[in-house]
Amino acid sequence: MGCIVIAEAGVNHNGNFEIAKSLVQAAAKSGADYIKFQTFKAEALATKKVEQAEYQKKNTNLIETQYRMLKKLELKDECHLKLIKECKKFQIGFLSSAFDLESMKFLKALDMDYLKIPSGEITNLPYLKAAAKFGKPIILSTGMSCLGDIESALNILLECGCNINNINILHCSTEYPANKNLVNLNFIKTLKETFGVNVGYSDHTKGIEIAIAAVALGARIIEKHLTLDQKMEGPDHMASLEPIEFSQMVQSIKSIEKALGSGVKEVTAVEKDNAKVVRKSLVAIKKISKGDVLTYKNVGCKRPGNGISPMHIEKIIGKVSGKNYILDQLIEMNFLAN
Repeated sequence: MGCIVIAEAGVNHNGNFEIAKSLVQAAAKSGADYIKFQTFKAEALATKKVEQAEYQKKNTNLIETQYRMLKKLELKDECHLKLIKECKKFQIGFLSSAFDLESMKFLKALDMDYLKIPSGEITNLPYLKAAAKFGKPIILSTGMSCLGDIESALNILLECGCNINNINILHCSTEYPANKNLVNLNFIKTLKETFGVNVGYSDHTKGIEIAIAAVALGARIIEKHLTLDQKMEGPDHMASLEPIEFSQMVQSIKSIEKALGSGVKEVTAVEKDNAKVVRKSLVAIKKISKGDVLTYKNVGCKRPGNGISPMHIEKIIGKVSGKNYILDQLIEMNFLAN
């Protein structure tokens, strides 16, 4: 099974269903395996007075509470059902992250392939216990977490009934956009070695090269924000890819997967043909007469490589030639005597 690519629509629909539909079409056209939205009720997610995160203030150019911002970005229940139909129409999987328990309960009824646990819920005990009983494989994002936080969340999921084979952990830097100097991609290998689970990467950097590098390091799931236009108003557009660039990322990931191969070194048919020209054989480096002793003065190594390998030169030095050779003629084993 290849790398799963999730187009994170998130709240980039800006609360507008038509924009959400367009995001589905763009994600499907890009070659993504899934498009993912965010499901929440502002009342259950944030208090009325909590401030926005700094990146939200910067990216929206608005100073308002998180509650007011989130209220405008809610995706209505009926919109989920319509978007699922849209996903089936364009042959792309539908996913959504639940940010509160009621939203998780609603999503369970939609029979999605995965439950995505957002980074902000990794320290939410009631949420994790409910997620463990969701009945579907879990994708756990780990932004803002140390290794101990991840271990604690994983243990809760396992203690509450999750199978380790159904848990996928995504390395993540919760910054929008994320600083490439701080993403620490090698943590992907640490996660895999420490927990023995399927590992992926949720990328918030600008551009596509970091996500592609993550695949080369072993990420089996890539999540990346998708927007119709980075200049749109909203907290996440600036850290998202537009459709053309998203398509380029998907194609690059597929190319990298093919290039990674099986890990077993095999000589290809093309290489075998090239070896005949590029490698060397034992040849006469001066005229040799029948009965002459072969020495390093009359035998050397030159292309092509379809004769006796130079690896066997010590076996033929000192033997007597059974035929005449002209300059550059390939030495033949059948005409050698002790």
